[in-house]
Amino acid sequence: MTLWVILPVSLPALTITGIWVVYAMALYNQHVCPVDNWLYNQSCEEDLYMQSGPTLCCTLDNVPLISKCGTFPPESCFFSLICSTGSFMVMVIVLLRYAHVIEKHQNCVLNTASLSTGWICAAGLIMVGNFQVDNAKVLHYVGAGVAFPTSMLFVCLQSALTYRLAKTQGEYNVAHLRLGMALLSFIALVLSGVFFCQESFTLQHASAIFEWVFCVIVMLFFGTFSFEFAGVSGDTMAVLARGGALGPGGREHKVDALGGPVPRSQPLQPENMTIL
Repeated sequence: MTLWVILPVSLPALTITGIWVVYAMALYNQHVCPVDNWLYNQSCEEDLYMQSGPTLCCTLDNVPLISKCGTFPPESCFFSLICSTGSFMVMVIVLLRYAHVIEKHQNCVLNTASLSTGWICAAGLIMVGNFQVDNAKVLHYVGAGVAFPTSMLFVCLQSALTYRLAKTQGEYNVAHLRLGMALLSFIALVLSGVFFCQESFTLQHASAIFEWVFCVIVMLFFGTFSFEFAGVSGDTMAVLARGGALGPGGREHKVDALGGPVPRSQPLQPENMTIL
């Protein structure tokens, strides 16, 4: 086991904790309403942050969407930090997963597509975190429109790739776990998107809750790569150094692992011996 196993565990620990801290800050500063509040009004006499008392008047501008929680300072600063750091970690995890698959098995369309979608998702996440919805709405929605579908596609591709590469019962158990998480995240994403387009206050609030569920599941999905990252070694880095190509030693190891004969190359005769 290597220290790389800490990386996929750190991503959900950092991001999930971080966005809940952002929510707590926004709630404390009365920039959003609590997630257990289902009562909204068309308008209020005072803005939410100016109100006081046990009962607050909430409008649709105060729905606790993740983006809404990170709109106003000081929580917007922390939200940008979490998204930028998380996107960098996503890029590293996706790249190491890509190289590890090549090292242990071989490259395939699923592996290459996962690398592409994972990096596109990271780019969208950076836009979401650094362009707040109330300050740069178009760029924020472009980032969200990139990050959410590509993260869902990455989850599906990795679930299929795990089944394709599984050999032992433990690997199949991981594949089953990822498939279940993929199905739950797909349901949460669809419901969040459908409810977000509705005018009902209740459905808008439900959309926010399903958005939280989707993001938490996707981050936990990245945490499951700790199973594979326990086997990351210097050979994995060598694959990256070679631009994703598997060296001769890796190919022989792969054939031997599959149970096939490993042809041994004949030693080359020195030039003077050949002449004789």
